[in-house]
This record gives sequence, C-alpha cells and structure tokens, in this order.
Amino acid sequence: MKKLTFMAMALAGMVFSVSAMAAEEITAQEAKDKGLEKIGTVHTTAKATSPMDAKAILSKRADKKGGKYYVIIAGREHGKFSATADVYK
Repeated sequence: MKKLTFMAMALAGMVFSVSAMAAEEITAQEAKDKGLEKIGTVHTTAKATSPMDAKAILSKRADKKGGKYYVIIAGREHGKFSATADVYK
C-alpha cells in the first residue's frame, strides 16, 4: 500500500512539474514592459487543427529553445492552423 501511495505522489509531482515548465503566451507590450530578451523565433507546421493546438506547439518549441515566454507575431488558417512566435527569456 505504501508503494502505491508513493507511486501516485511521484506521478502527481511529475505532472505538475511538466505543466509548470510550459512557456507562457504574452503580448508584445508585456515583453517590452518586462524588459525581456528575445532569444529566437519558432514556427508551427500545418499539423495544428485548432488555434489551441498551434499555441500548444509554440509553447513546446519555445521551451525547447529555453524560453519562458512567447509572443505570437503571425498566424493563418488554411484548412489547418499555423503560427509564428518570438521567444523571450
């Protein structure tokens, strides 16, 4: 029983730590006001089926670049959704 409780607590901890690492979408004005440093740009592919999918992809790619925030600078819908964002730390 103790082993099961430990496993459940460990799994819960992993879930919360992963969600805490996701890059956050902000506005260009917020980036300027906070004095954030731009570290690059990320793009989605045409795989996103909704704007929320595109945002999730941008967040994940911003994380991989080492960013904490991203600002969407372009987006389009052509049967699927694609977007481009600047990444900040």
